[in-house]
Amino acid sequence: MSWSGDEIVLVDIDWLKPHEQVKPKKVEELKKMTIRWKGYTKPILVDSVTGSVLDGHHRYNVGLELNLKRLPALLVDYLQDENISVTVWPNTELVEISKQDVIAKSLSDEVYPPKTSKHILTKDVPPIFVTLAELSLSGNE
Repeated sequence: MSWSGDEIVLVDIDWLKPHEQVKPKKVEELKKMTIRWKGYTKPILVDSVTGSVLDGHHRYNVGLELNLKRLPALLVDYLQDENISVTVWPNTELVEISKQDVIAKSLSDEVYPPKTSKHILTKDVPPIFVTLAELSLSGNE
């Protein structure tokens, strides 16, 4: 089972709120691939209520580095959606993490270290292709 491609929307990058840091080397590698592909092939997973980035922090940071105006996102009602659960990655400082912890961190001035939260999805995220040219335009253009 998967979410439908119709559920992917372009959101203003300034609305998004990360809850984790990223690994700079991974951002650089992903940026090179994104430029080579001339677009995004996977949406970021975002809470529809708060704009919290749940999955896709490296893709979000690539968007920032490329000065994109929008990013493709799969919007979900994170706190209510039973198709999404969260746990911690091995070797993190936390023993457990909740959805409320993720939202609170994204709304604060601090973020977790890279690879702290691990989201588990019971539905597949559909593949996409959105060009960098399209993502460079604001929603008004």
